[in-house]
Amino acid sequence: MPSPFPGMNPYLERASVWPSFHQNFLTAALFQLTARLGPEYVATVGTRMYIHEPPAEERRLVGLTDVGVYPPSGAVSGATAVAAPAYGTLPLGVQVERARFLEIRDKDGFGLVTVIELLSPSNKYAGDDHEQYLRKRWEVLRSRTHFVEIDLLRGGGRMPLDGLPECDYCAIVSRVEERPRVGIWAWHLRDPIPAVPIPMREGDADVLLDVKAVLDQVYDGGGYAKYTYSGPPEPRLAPDDAAWAAPFLPPARS
Repeated sequence: MPSPFPGMNPYLERASVWPSFHQNFLTAALFQLTARLGPEYVATVGTRMYIHEPPAEERRLVGLTDVGVYPPSGAVSGATAVAAPAYGTLPLGVQVERARFLEIRDKDGFGLVTVIELLSPSNKYAGDDHEQYLRKRWEVLRSRTHFVEIDLLRGGGRMPLDGLPECDYCAIVSRVEERPRVGIWAWHLRDPIPAVPIPMREGDADVLLDVKAVLDQVYDGGGYAKYTYSGPPEPRLAPDDAAWAAPFLPPARS
């Protein structure tokens, strides 16, 4: 069953739902694009890694997972431990986040043709991840690679872009041959989601990414109707939008 909303489903933007939806959306988009690409192209998943390390004053030693396995301090063991030449401490709380995106590549030389990003909250809210994303974005925009950026999140600031109209959601398409000009697809909560053109090599036709079809496939296949509506949308809808959205909500499960 597809998402009940005619456009973006605001309940998929909830913090407890979005990480799963983001990953599944990219996978479904990969499958759709693969079916539509010409034989000279391949679609792949790219990954960036972000390392989050707490300040030194917040680090703690990693404790034992099961102290019952080890003898208490000072107890005599049947075996003699080998002393290490040096000792250090392990910081607790270092997190590694993997950010995924899509790539269109030339099949023969595997050259990068187009990068497709689906924004996450960490890309949009101020902080180290936001700054790292902007640097990666700038690197692509300075290269000979097309760039597509899809924003299905109402929360957070918009990415730097002159001329973006007021909207709830948007997608931009930056073609190598048109920079610095970019194409903008902007829409509101109540609007249908437009298909987004994915540029290929010069002389080859664009491939359309049907965003709504991908969303519906993920919504159905991922079983999001079972738990997506357990809380309000994030950010909350304005009163008039909440009234508009109410008829689309599925019946509450007992």
